[in-house]
Amino acid sequence: MLYHEFAKQLPIIDYHNHLMPDQIAADQNFENITQVWLYGDHYKWRAMRANGIDEYYITGGASDFEKFEKWAETVPYTLRNPLYHWTHLELQRYFGIHETLSAANAQKIYDACNAKLQTKEYSVQGLLRMMNVQTLCTTDDPLDTLEYHQQLKNSSCEIKVLPAFRPDKAMNADDVDTLNAYIDKLADISGTEIANYEGYLAALKARHDYFASNGASVSDHGLEQIYAEDYTEAEVRAIFAKIRSKQSLSREENLKFKSAMLFNFALWDHEKGWVQQYHLGALRNNNNRLLTSLGPDTGFDSIGDFVQGKQLAKFLNKLDSGNTLAKTILYNLNPADNELMATMIGNYNDGTVAGKVQWGSAWWFLDQKDGMIKQLNALSNMGLLSRFVGMLTDSRSFLSFPRHEYFRRILCDLFGTDVENGELPNDKAWLGEVIQAICYHNAKTYFNF
Repeated sequence: MLYHEFAKQLPIIDYHNHLMPDQIAADQNFENITQVWLYGDHYKWRAMRANGIDEYYITGGASDFEKFEKWAETVPYTLRNPLYHWTHLELQRYFGIHETLSAANAQKIYDACNAKLQTKEYSVQGLLRMMNVQTLCTTDDPLDTLEYHQQLKNSSCEIKVLPAFRPDKAMNADDVDTLNAYIDKLADISGTEIANYEGYLAALKARHDYFASNGASVSDHGLEQIYAEDYTEAEVRAIFAKIRSKQSLSREENLKFKSAMLFNFALWDHEKGWVQQYHLGALRNNNNRLLTSLGPDTGFDSIGDFVQGKQLAKFLNKLDSGNTLAKTILYNLNPADNELMATMIGNYNDGTVAGKVQWGSAWWFLDQKDGMIKQLNALSNMGLLSRFVGMLTDSRSFLSFPRHEYFRRILCDLFGTDVENGELPNDKAWLGEVIQAICYHNAKTYFNF
């Protein structure tokens, strides 16, 4: 009742994903379901590898149908993996297909999906409308031109597509040569020579301003952990000079540089009233052999066991002490940090806005029924679930939006079970209002969308 009467019909605000703005601006039609479903989906790639599928049929030179067929062959073996739910939910919601996918019906389902994907209703924007997507935020590097966001803003597309500022490459001093190449490209884009640390900050600040002028009001970082080392401006200037002279940094210098950059980004976010997001705890690119041949974000990441609490508190406290802490969302990848995050957010709410510091929805490897329930329960126990800004896809696929339905059903089931157990009052009107707030209204207010 809670889902069908209160949550189901609400629009979707997807405030963090990795969708390609050029594809949205072009309103393209995908040639087949493999392109929209399997290209770039490292969740499925990992499952196929675990099922003994050769890389040729995953990221290699196999035809699109051969890749789909190998995925269909894998699906029956994904029982109890969230991919099993997602796969069939997506086939049902987008294509009206209620069969369970397997090698036996792969050709039939492939053909049926492809026929629909050629129609106007199944263009990229059509797929978003089908799921009632109202607003989405892509993830964009400071050097991006944002030309496709500009095209969308000037088009007849009613879906709000906004950029999000993700400057991780600008602060990553692990590889000095790569960082120097990034700085050189920034200098070209900004039309200024970047000779020192102050010049670097000014050029990046100009990009931050440029994003704001193009509708951005959200930033994002994907980090192993928060960097909050003590530093002086003189130290960071000297470290930047070493970077530009292509000298390797000590571990201490690396951490101080990252800490200084991260702090400055946070100051700019606060200055503009943005929402800043921190995705913490991924141990990335663990397979060097396949990183070399396939590149990053291809399915060789895992949960890391980084220590999060002390540096995170130090970073947030420094910003709060200067009254420069922006609205903030924290995400953890290690479930061992659930209660840490649930209690950390309560330290920095200051009464200026409900839920100023948020613990984000269960992320990546935790983005499944068990992970969501644990996140919702920990937040309920230690904070205010009623003020939570809810779900996001964090996805590269235009077929991933039924994950919002998945989340909403789980949320409603938790509340409904408590009512039936006599642990919450059977106040339908108030329960419905809280459900709708978590699923939509809290995010709309929080992000000012």
